[in-house]
Amino acid sequence: MTEPPRPPGGSEPGGTPPEPTSPLTPPASYSMPGEAPSPGYAPPPSDAPPPPPPAGGDYPPPGAGYPPPGGASYPPPGSASYPPPGSASYPPPGYPPQGPPGGYYAAGPAPSGYANNDEKTWALVAHFGGAAGAFIGGGMLGWVGPLVALLAKGNQSPTVRAHAIAALNFQLLWSIITVVSWILVCVLIGFILAPVATIIAIVFGIIGGVKANDGQVYRYPMTVSIIK
Repeated sequence: MTEPPRPPGGSEPGGTPPEPTSPLTPPASYSMPGEAPSPGYAPPPSDAPPPPPPAGGDYPPPGAGYPPPGGASYPPPGSASYPPPGSASYPPPGYPPQGPPGGYYAAGPAPSGYANNDEKTWALVAHFGGAAGAFIGGGMLGWVGPLVALLAKGNQSPTVRAHAIAALNFQLLWSIITVVSWILVCVLIGFILAPVATIIAIVFGIIGGVKANDGQVYRYPMTVSIIK
């Protein structure tokens, strides 16, 4: 006859029977999800200790302002101190900066005698440009600078027009005198008149530029009203 099968974990006939296994028991700190932990439960320690509270006391509650170094506290976002875009107090008063009449913004206060810095620049171009043209062209090109200023800003600014016309009338007259003087070189008198006319155009053009820098329209001597 065949021997009946032995149960798993059994011993030989006549041997010691195996020890019974004990059922699994939860640890003292075990708790089911949603239940309060057992009295002996303790959370596992973290790697880094929590930061200490501020020197003045506890941490502020959520939504409260965090005081910066120095004392005063910043209001939390969304409070009345931060007006949202579209409200009556946004943007702040005075923004964007408003420029002077004329369609462009001039930085800083307007110089004396001018509405803005642009007018002063073109007035100086009229006078100093006339002196420079007389120097470069031998007394015959002093009218170029005043004419450029008159065409560029004369129709937009009465002040620039007054400076440009005063310089243009003077330089035109002495440019004509210089041309005639060079023609008279053949009779020797031109060698004297041409340099004198050139020097007059340069010197009085510089004087006119200095007066224009002070905000004054210079009334050139020895001139005629060719252009009005």
